[in-house]
Amino acid sequence: MNKLIAIGCGSTLMGIGINGFILPQHILNGGFIGLALLLKYTAGFQVGMTIICLSAPIFLMALHYNKLYFFNSLMGMLLSSLLIDGMFPLQGLFHLPIWISACIGGTLIGTGVGVMMRYNTCVGGLDLLALLMSKWFRFNPGLLMIILDAIIITTGMLVLKDPYLLFSFVTILIAGFVTALLTSYQSVNLFLS
Repeated sequence: MNKLIAIGCGSTLMGIGINGFILPQHILNGGFIGLALLLKYTAGFQVGMTIICLSAPIFLMALHYNKLYFFNSLMGMLLSSLLIDGMFPLQGLFHLPIWISACIGGTLIGTGVGVMMRYNTCVGGLDLLALLMSKWFRFNPGLLMIILDAIIITTGMLVLKDPYLLFSFVTILIAGFVTALLTSYQSVNLFLS
């Protein structure tokens, strides 16, 4: 029951963070969410549906390591993707400076991801990949996410050529920091053992 509440709360926080603060400012996030946002900005794809498509190969890898974790994370990915696409009416609701939107969006997304990871579930492929990599390299998954996210943001900056995308680094640093605070080796032991 706690896991279902964590998935619901984490997914809701992510949906609010992305639709209320990230999308309206054309900020990128990291992970497959960031790649999905990049595809939204360049080709008009739906963010949630794109996350599902990008995550499928990583989820198949996770199935090999831990079937229970796979099913929990599949639930988290599907619910968060549904809420990200379903909460689109929040776009344009908040009229804040871009740096405040980056901070609030990063905090909400990081809290959502961290809560879900704390209960041994995650939202999508890159979070799951960070957990797999933390198993192999014994590194905090939140810190790994910062590194992988920075690569995605840099790619987005090269493709979109928008100087405001620098605020995306604020978003991923805050999201990664909050996720790192909410996770520890003990909190992901089920997956790593």
